[in-house]
Amino acid sequence: MTAETAARLLLVEDDARLAELVVASLSKAGYLVSHSASGLEGEAMMRAGGFDLVLLDGHLPDKDGFDVLRDVRRDFAGRIVMLTARDDDIDQVMGLDGGADDYITKPVSPRVLLARLKALLRRDAPAPALSDEIGELRFGELLIKPAARSVVLASAEVELTTAEFDLLLFLAERAGTVVTRDDIMQGLRGLEFDGLDRAIDARISRLRRKLGAVEYIKTVRAQGYLFAKN
Repeated sequence: MTAETAARLLLVEDDARLAELVVASLSKAGYLVSHSASGLEGEAMMRAGGFDLVLLDGHLPDKDGFDVLRDVRRDFAGRIVMLTARDDDIDQVMGLDGGADDYITKPVSPRVLLARLKALLRRDAPAPALSDEIGELRFGELLIKPAARSVVLASAEVELTTAEFDLLLFLAERAGTVVTRDDIMQGLRGLEFDGLDRAIDARISRLRRKLGAVEYIKTVRAQGYLFAKN
């Protein structure tokens, strides 16, 4: 069993049939899976620690999944993937804006689910050779420290989620070059951009708010994004 497949996952989902299928599929793939049907219990399990990734249903009977995400995001170091209703843009935006690392619409095929989770967990693999080689990146008052996975702006640390830091570093490493949404999807998730996924745009918006008045990330119409060198 590889380090990736030995990852500990938590599924917080009140649909018993769906939970049974997801737990069976992920367990068969080699993951160590725990399940809770309660938002309150799921939040307590997340706070207790020990999980690398949590699949969190957006709508739970006792405590809404988006409320759980909001309350636990700063304290939980692992990945959080929201499970949302099909084509519900509001759910997707709420999840990403609340700090989720990704969202998956229901229903989802086991193959797609596994591919998305593997891509996320690969980003956490202990192999930051490229980041160590490039060292710190400085753009005016903005300092990005890849090895420490931290960002400092005007001497103050900027609090970013794992997914936000990954995206910022991806763009900063390519400063001065236009990066397409497909480049980002391939680089961060290992998946092709389907033209509809709003996760990238939502994270860009959050990064811009957190980085303040200076426009470090520019939108290049009909092309993608450009991280400004100066």
